[in-house]
Amino acid sequence: MFGAELGARVAGWRADDPDPVTQLALDGLVTRAADGDAGARAELEDAFSGRLAFGTAGLRGALGPGPNRMNRVVVGQAAAGLAAWLTDRLTDTAAADAGGPARVVVGHDARYNSAVFARDTAEILAGAGLHPLLVDHPTPTPVIAYGIRALGCVAGVVVTASHNPAQDNGYKVYLGDGSQIVPPVDAEIAARIEVVAGRPLADVPRGDATTTVGPELLDGYVTRLASLVPADAPRELDWVYTPLHGVGARVVAAALAATGFREPTVVTAQEQPDPAFPTVAFPNPEEPGALDLALAAAAENGAELVVANDPDADRCAVAAPFGPDRTGWRVLSGDELGALLADDALRRGVTGTYACSIVSSSLLARMAAAHGQPFVRTLTGFKWIGRVPGLAFGYEEAIGYCCDPSAVADKDGISALARVLTLAAGLRAEGRTLADRLAEIDDRYGVVRTTQLSLRTDDPAALRTLMARLRTDPPTVLGGSPVRCVDLAGDSAAQGGPELPPTDGLLFTGGGITVVVRPSGTEPKLKSYLEVAADPAEGAGAAESVATRLELLRGEVATLLGLG
Repeated sequence: MFGAELGARVAGWRADDPDPVTQLALDGLVTRAADGDAGARAELEDAFSGRLAFGTAGLRGALGPGPNRMNRVVVGQAAAGLAAWLTDRLTDTAAADAGGPARVVVGHDARYNSAVFARDTAEILAGAGLHPLLVDHPTPTPVIAYGIRALGCVAGVVVTASHNPAQDNGYKVYLGDGSQIVPPVDAEIAARIEVVAGRPLADVPRGDATTTVGPELLDGYVTRLASLVPADAPRELDWVYTPLHGVGARVVAAALAATGFREPTVVTAQEQPDPAFPTVAFPNPEEPGALDLALAAAAENGAELVVANDPDADRCAVAAPFGPDRTGWRVLSGDELGALLADDALRRGVTGTYACSIVSSSLLARMAAAHGQPFVRTLTGFKWIGRVPGLAFGYEEAIGYCCDPSAVADKDGISALARVLTLAAGLRAEGRTLADRLAEIDDRYGVVRTTQLSLRTDDPAALRTLMARLRTDPPTVLGGSPVRCVDLAGDSAAQGGPELPPTDGLLFTGGGITVVVRPSGTEPKLKSYLEVAADPAEGAGAAESVATRLELLRGEVATLLGLG
């Protein structure tokens, strides 16, 4: 049997839980643990070892009973904490300007329990005197982000775990400017959640003063998206689309009808929302094998392009033919697609600040400078990129793109899809391809190549140990060049790095080499981002030289991380 302290926490949590499903799951864990099942005991201890942290990504974690899991108790406490934070800060003037109680839009994807979590959130916000606008259908995250400003809201909530595995769910919070929360707001909301968690969830008031948001939100989003495609732009293109069992297909279909692009071949097995994600190991377009069905459909149908969204459609991935005869398909890296979209915006004369994260390619800085546009490098995540003043275009290498920041101050896989189709169809009309455009970018700005390595583990302590070792004994030479180490957890500018808020990460730079090593903010893994850049004046042979150095660098970093 387990100890009295753990037993008391389990009993108290069960009494608070309004969900019979998680109550039953908890009872089963307790019974198996009492019978000596070591796995059940470990699961029980982990589920009750602490609280699922509320941070700049809101909440994200595995579904299940206990305060360290995603469930109706944890979500209810988060909603009540958010409501308390909002009501603390809303003035009578702000409420009056909104025409009554302040509005908060609440949306959700199609994952397990997402609709239930969204309904709980709306009821608790209403009970706090706010006016929740509950979206009536599983909806892409960028559509909800659009709705925050379009519907005059002071905040927004999206219940989603984006591209995480099927057993996970999450809770993203946005403020009235349409951007995700950042410090110190996350800590302030977390403090309110702790207060709420100190009393029974049943004492949190609920209300039914909720407005259901129907097709008007999607109609507004699609109308805005259609305005991004010029009336005279070519639209002929044979392409394949997959939403990876997520919620993108319905909105993409509406967007295509509004913009006039040819309908794609849709991967039927992945077309409808399915929280089990049965055809992929991980529902992330970046993961090996995730686009296999789409690539097979492209080969079968003679398509010219593959476009994929992740399950909540805030990310966009593209595959295209490469090679001498354009028959070898390749999935573009996030940096390659970022360069294509940025180059397209710059060619169209889009002015403003161009931004990408610290782990993304340095190529965007070269491109912006060549066009006389400002450039900003941020920490990872669109909670930072979306807040860049005067943002014209922003991206991060994890296939996230902000192509219309005045409407959606977040990554948006559907507007990115529209931009990609416009670009690809325009090139097709000229007898050229995305591969041709990438070659032009190399010629103009110099060869920059990136890749990444990840160390996935079930032991978070091992990741902390590895980061500590790298800080204590950092490499001084990488990829054949001397490098200096900047600890991003400290004053990075004082160490000769970019001026950034502190974050857990290490930056190695020198001789055209850039490496960033950091723990993932949403998954149990350590991520490393590698870049080799040639001087724009190097000319012929630069691509081969950069590729060779990148391969060397990849091997060295793999050894540092214990991967080979």
